[in-house]
Amino acid sequence: MKLFDVYPINDINIVKALGSNVWDDKGNKYLDMYGGHAVISIGHTHPNWVKKIEDQLEKIAFYSNSIKIPLQQELADKLGQVSGKNDYQLFLCNSGAEANENALKLASFHNGRKKIVAFKKAFHGRTSLAVAATDNPAIIAPVNETDNVTFLPFNDEESLKAHFEKHGKEVSSVIVEGIQGVGGIRIASKSFLQLIRDLCTEHGSVFIADSVQCGYGRTGKFYSHDYAEVDADIYSMAKGMGNGFPIGAISISPEIAPKHFMLGTTFGGNHLACAAAIAVLEVIEKEQLMENATKIGSYLLSEIKKIPQLQNARGVGLMIGFDVPEELKDLRSHLLNKYKIFTGTSKPNVIRLLPSLALSKSNADLFLEALRKEVTLLSARSKNIPANAEL
Repeated sequence: MKLFDVYPINDINIVKALGSNVWDDKGNKYLDMYGGHAVISIGHTHPNWVKKIEDQLEKIAFYSNSIKIPLQQELADKLGQVSGKNDYQLFLCNSGAEANENALKLASFHNGRKKIVAFKKAFHGRTSLAVAATDNPAIIAPVNETDNVTFLPFNDEESLKAHFEKHGKEVSSVIVEGIQGVGGIRIASKSFLQLIRDLCTEHGSVFIADSVQCGYGRTGKFYSHDYAEVDADIYSMAKGMGNGFPIGAISISPEIAPKHFMLGTTFGGNHLACAAAIAVLEVIEKEQLMENATKIGSYLLSEIKKIPQLQNARGVGLMIGFDVPEELKDLRSHLLNKYKIFTGTSKPNVIRLLPSLALSKSNADLFLEALRKEVTLLSARSKNIPANAEL
């Protein structure tokens, strides 16, 4: 049987990982500045995470949600404490798309409405409703098409006000990433998020903060939306939540009441997933990884901004992007193949950095050294200047 071909694949087989490094089957060591799409939050194979999963595996790996699973409450308590949302409610699932799917569905249950506001360049997942709220026609199948989702310009406050003035009582929810990841590291302004909060409160709509990629401490705050100093009604999360173990969740305002069977899941909140997620929160707290994300992220961003050939460097914490001009179009592939450094990308020309929150300054410097060197070489090549000449 063949694998269904849905991704362009690098011809690299990673067989070992530790911290911010991974190794292939040929023994080559790589610096991971992408963390598998922001999944690796506390570093690859962190010993506390490994032990927690191993210990749980020796007890019980899975039983259904028809019985009490105390680990779920332990996770809820820890998440409430670390996130600062102690009075919220937790629904556990398996992925970011599933988290957003349930968030949008729950909002509709809550207010009985159908209409959703999403934003240009948004990415919320690939399942039915989540992909309908994603601004990418190439991944929306005919069966996913709906007129219940309206896409407005990101960070455009006047457009948002105008939409609510005309359709406010029809809007079930507004879903927004605090920082658009796939959309190219586009940061929601503080005033924009505050306006969403005000309009949702005024019109009885649900504010959904998609924190799947930009959450879990990556920006130095637990949820990137926290920089706006307002509370969303629902926070969706996944990626960094399990450090590679599949788990997702929504954190739900106490204003939204549950009913039996309105949401459900087979594998969500299973014993192993909860053990992995508890370990992640313990490490984030004990090793002060949100503070490290702020410190190392600020350093990386300031140094990248000093490289004149790179354009529009932006980001918060360890969620960073910069634009690559045409003459440097091979930069990302060269970083991988020549310097053994993984980075991410967004169309048309953005390099994304989403490393572990435990990234050290020495590893940041390794990346910066390779980045400066390759930018210099590619710039010289584009101008037919000898590579050893002074620029």
